[in-house]
Amino acid sequence: MKYLLGLLPLLLILSCEKNQNKSSTDSGLEAKIDGIVKPHIDKTEAAGMAIGVFKNHKPLFHKAYGFADLELDVKLPINASFEIGSVTKQFTGVAILQLAEQGKITLDDDIEKYLDFNTRNRKVTIRQLLSHTSGIKGYTELPSFEMLSVQKHSRDTHLRIVEKEQFDFEPGEALIYNNTGFFMLGLIIEKVSGMSYEEYVKKNLFDKAQMTNSYYCSEQKITKNRAHGYDKAEKGLVRAAYLDHTWPFSAGSLCSTVEDLEKWNNALHHGKILNKKSYNEFLTPVSLNDDTVTRYAKGITVTNWKGKRLVEHGGGINGFLSQNSYFPDEDVSIIVLINTTSVGAREVADKIADLVLKDFQFNEPVQFRDDLTKFTGSYKGRGRGQDMNVKISKNGLSLLVALEKEKPQTLNYSKGNMWSDGNSNYLFQEQKGQVTGLSMDEVYGYFVLKRE
Repeated sequence: MKYLLGLLPLLLILSCEKNQNKSSTDSGLEAKIDGIVKPHIDKTEAAGMAIGVFKNHKPLFHKAYGFADLELDVKLPINASFEIGSVTKQFTGVAILQLAEQGKITLDDDIEKYLDFNTRNRKVTIRQLLSHTSGIKGYTELPSFEMLSVQKHSRDTHLRIVEKEQFDFEPGEALIYNNTGFFMLGLIIEKVSGMSYEEYVKKNLFDKAQMTNSYYCSEQKITKNRAHGYDKAEKGLVRAAYLDHTWPFSAGSLCSTVEDLEKWNNALHHGKILNKKSYNEFLTPVSLNDDTVTRYAKGITVTNWKGKRLVEHGGGINGFLSQNSYFPDEDVSIIVLINTTSVGAREVADKIADLVLKDFQFNEPVQFRDDLTKFTGSYKGRGRGQDMNVKISKNGLSLLVALEKEKPQTLNYSKGNMWSDGNSNYLFQEQKGQVTGLSMDEVYGYFVLKRE
């Protein structure tokens, strides 16, 4: 998300009752972001949002909207802490890279070296846990998870539940988003470091980045300025469903603030947390067994947004959605934290990016000049927690992709046998002149489907 040329951070506004939820900001940018956010607050689609836009570690915009607590009409303070869900994964990934820096582990170690887990004669590596390519079943996709999520169990119980399940695919053959892998990484961090995950993250990540308002979430502890979470129901917002934090653990149990996440971006991406070699490894997208390069690295995604390099990850957990987007070439962070699960944090962040990063580079559309029917048909394969059935059909000079129960999307031609909907890439596999399969690169997943 590119910054507005000439936009300078203003003097911090002193805290007072009138503007307790607003920090340094530009009035023109503020009005435009208000136009994006306020309709969601006014329609009670979201209880509250905290948003920050920073360039070169300085705020261009920082403001809180709505409520931290709807029942008591408590306004959302600008330094409110939120559960950040899967944004946690980049902290876990960095912790693993730190241990590798110290020579205590390697990313290609077999996980059975550190965990009591039967992989059934498969080699599963730490690298594959970091990139969702292990094939191990995700515990959050199990039918029993809804019932188990409100119960407190030992970490070993988690492993034994998943251990009984079949692998979704052979290690390294695909990429299916998987919380089990990052849960296991937390256990490896604890075993190798001799510290609890909570202690390790505080000492080696939060403290180094000076993140004084970040912590391991608790469903019981009282924490000052913590926002309460809400879900969307048929008749409006309701309190978030209970979740015991022994389950999300190192896959999604950290809490933080907008300001602290910017401090994290600044420290992480400017050499204060990892050495250069480890940082490059952290940001290197994983390759599958067939040498296909994905867009998921190690707890973080590395993508292209309208011609701009983007390093990002989102999060979702009961009552909360989050987005941490960092544009390395511009040194711009856009952070969106929402204490409701009905409004997409990534969608809000992208709309703000449209305002802040103005000089986009658009490529002229390319037209496919062969017979489109070579691609049409049905494709099936394993998805996240379920089998996928994808139908490809013609739409004039383009293609339509339809997933079960979802609205068809137009695909635009890229090159060769690759098409795109703007975010996901669709690569048709061809053998002896016949299309035999479809690889779907959705950033957070790389699905390998066979043509029916």
